[in-house]
Amino acid sequence: MRTANIVRKTAETDITLTLCLDGKGESQIQTGCGFLDHMLTLFAKHGHFDLQVHCVGDTHVDYHHTVEDVGICLGKAFYQALGDKKGIHRYGSMILPMDESVMLSAVDISGRSGFYPILNIPSPKVGDFDTELCQEFWIAFARDAGITLHLQQLAGTNSHHIIEGAFKSVARSLAAAVKFDAEFANEVMSTKGVL
Repeated sequence: MRTANIVRKTAETDITLTLCLDGKGESQIQTGCGFLDHMLTLFAKHGHFDLQVHCVGDTHVDYHHTVEDVGICLGKAFYQALGDKKGIHRYGSMILPMDESVMLSAVDISGRSGFYPILNIPSPKVGDFDTELCQEFWIAFARDAGITLHLQQLAGTNSHHIIEGAFKSVARSLAAAVKFDAEFANEVMSTKGVL
């Protein structure tokens, strides 16, 4: 089983995170931010990742540090769990409808970090969650996972649906990219020989 355990403690957050790439989509999420909990729960479900996250953050300030640092930890967990990346498909993409919204994501587990969004989230907040934090989460995740992530909003007017569609789409793309193919168990999907 490809797993990772991440512990990160700063003056702003105290996080423990456990990830299994070959899971059943089960999760236990407690970040102190209800909307982030919701997004991570559906991320785990749609990627078939088993995910446990516990975060105590400075939410009396706002959710910025919590959201960004959880993104960092989740990225580190993917990087750790993938190991030498032998046998993985490397690429994954998904066009996912979420009611009136349509989200496209494309992932390359390349070892080169990059997040390339085309997003137009109309509301500054969903509940008490600042919608600009969606982008901060994915920047942190892509950087620490060592992946290239494209995320495009093809349609959408409801901010909740757009962000939820993004998390579901990325989960599905990642599930395809990390999929292990026993036929190529000793191969890295790169002419360089490393990812």
